[in-house]
Amino acid sequence: MNHLAKVEALPSREAMRYRDVRAAMPRLAETLSPEDLLAQSMPDASPGKWHLGHTSWFFEAMILARQDGYEPVDPRLQTLFNSYYEALGERVARPERRLITRPSVAEVLAYRAEIDRRMLKRLEEGLEPGVETYLFELGLHHDQQHQELFLSDLLHLMSRSPLDPAAYPEEPRPAGRRPPREGLSDWVAFDGGLVDVGADDAGFAFDNEGPRHRVWLEPYELASGLVTNGDWLRFIDDAGYERHELWLSDGWAAVKAEGWTAPAYWRREADGWSVMTLAGRVSVDPDRPVRHVSFYEADAYARWAGARLPTEAEWEHAATAAGDRVADLFGEVWQWTASAYAPYPGFAPTPGTASEYNGKFMANQVVLRGSAFATPRGHERASYRNFYYPHQRWAFTGVRLARNAAAGDAAFARELRDGLTRTPKRTSPKWFYDARGSELFEQITRLPEYYPTRQELGLLRAAAPALAEAMGPGAVLVEYGSGASEKTRLVLDAARDLAAYVPIDISPSALEGAETRLAAAYPGLKVLPVVGDFLSLEWLPDDTPAGRRVGFFPGSTIGNLEADEQVAFMRSARALLGEGAMFILGVDLIKDERTLVAAYDDAQGVTAAFNLNLIARMRDDLGLAVDPADFRHVALWNPDRARIEMHLEAVRPLAFRIDGAEVRFEAGERLHTESSHKFDGAMIERLAQASGWRLDRVIESEAPKVALALLRA
Repeated sequence: MNHLAKVEALPSREAMRYRDVRAAMPRLAETLSPEDLLAQSMPDASPGKWHLGHTSWFFEAMILARQDGYEPVDPRLQTLFNSYYEALGERVARPERRLITRPSVAEVLAYRAEIDRRMLKRLEEGLEPGVETYLFELGLHHDQQHQELFLSDLLHLMSRSPLDPAAYPEEPRPAGRRPPREGLSDWVAFDGGLVDVGADDAGFAFDNEGPRHRVWLEPYELASGLVTNGDWLRFIDDAGYERHELWLSDGWAAVKAEGWTAPAYWRREADGWSVMTLAGRVSVDPDRPVRHVSFYEADAYARWAGARLPTEAEWEHAATAAGDRVADLFGEVWQWTASAYAPYPGFAPTPGTASEYNGKFMANQVVLRGSAFATPRGHERASYRNFYYPHQRWAFTGVRLARNAAAGDAAFARELRDGLTRTPKRTSPKWFYDARGSELFEQITRLPEYYPTRQELGLLRAAAPALAEAMGPGAVLVEYGSGASEKTRLVLDAARDLAAYVPIDISPSALEGAETRLAAAYPGLKVLPVVGDFLSLEWLPDDTPAGRRVGFFPGSTIGNLEADEQVAFMRSARALLGEGAMFILGVDLIKDERTLVAAYDDAQGVTAAFNLNLIARMRDDLGLAVDPADFRHVALWNPDRARIEMHLEAVRPLAFRIDGAEVRFEAGERLHTESSHKFDGAMIERLAQASGWRLDRVIESEAPKVALALLRA
């Protein structure tokens, strides 16, 4: 049934792509009966035969018919396979497509073969640049859209049969089944801010994906995984479909009118729930993502879970900034967003007949993002805007949750709760830095035992001319965790021909102060500050010059990250800075234990006060029943993991509650507050290789030794 196999291959890339895309739907149809391809199970769906004909009609109507004197294959088919194009004449109403018994399936496939022959000939002649080449790309993606619709409509048809027939031996998955992701946090945080969304000029995009524009996002968190069947079973068991307070008014009306008690295609059996799939009816797998839920159901579930649905801008920003921290953004289910399907600022439909493709549907529908298991490869992208009416659920739709980022004390309490209820207990060192903690750290940097700051300053002072020469003229210096940018001045003094300096820091006030001081000291330097968490940043300002980008991460801060976090950060920086980039990485080197421990357990007790200030914050900011006197500061060298560890050790048994959770400490039990990994040359080399960099050289200070590693992309 694969008629394209008989068409002689053409050498052009366009012809090869055309043949590949057009072969997919006949493959989906070849094992189905003519009756399977004729039946229409509901007005929203279309018969398989109609999809086969319509996607061929599209190329004929949009491209072939543009030629002077063009004779259609069969003028009658122009009416039968027109979908909704008013400008192209009469059409059969969607609910009546099941009545198109003629032409037969064989005749539709013959029509398809003739359109393919004509299109391949047209491609050999060469398409006109501009509108015609865009229409060709549009036609390929339109065909891919209908390949997925072919499957979703077929599944609905199969579900209407009491025989529960399997359309295929196993579900067609162009990319194969993806194993469950493990080791992810439940939530991934994003700083928000002013972000760019929408399609750029690289590659194909539907007209509704543009123009690219800026959107302000408040800080938010996105669930790292999709809502699963197991999650949904708990919603059902908690009377989720019976509690009106969880539902939007229209959603509750749909529940009552349609009798919803579970996702589409689910059925309660004697031994549990089953679900209809393209491979027949199977038991519900609690670990797989839930499918076939409407926007109303997704919204009610989110409310029940104490969360919400993401906006489409939040989803897209996460897809471009999250790296591999968010699982199954693509390839499992389309994910409902909270965004109404509406035009972007400055939207203009595609000129000509294709103007009816998307724009006229921008009312009363909701945007979905991502892609499904049935989405053809090459058809997914971060800017893709799928859309359905809020009650529809026969498509391959699912749910990913979002929530507002907790601010201030709420974030402190939540993260502290998560760390204190783990075994062993630990917390992030970022919570050291309230006003008192920042003051204490400044004191630490001036202690005689604390060598890293003064040794690195001396090393930078000596190495700055060589670093400036390595960067070359017109470079862009991108500093991660810039703070007051004081160390950076040593580099800026040596590299006077920089095109720009991009300081990245989570503190707006620190950036504002640094920008003011740098503008006065370096009046010709373009300073482009970025507020954000440098560990997860995936964008630079639009007006960043195009010169070589040089990452700068001094202060041995890389040592505060765990090994996998180090690799993830350096890999993210590699992707952000691009080809030809350099990276200047500050590291502390392994040395004798006495020197290392003294730097983190000084004779004056300043580092101990710094560590114990975390307990003071817990008491003063969160009102917890703890006191610094309940703990003692412990600093030790862990040779097996090549790191200094700071702990707070309970001096007596303790019990208190935090954010709804009970926490207990036994006497002598420790809370791990910070690690500072140390390096040698081999370890630096391994980090570079694992994250996609090449180690150029290591510049060491005098003893006690710290180093600057110069990496190249």
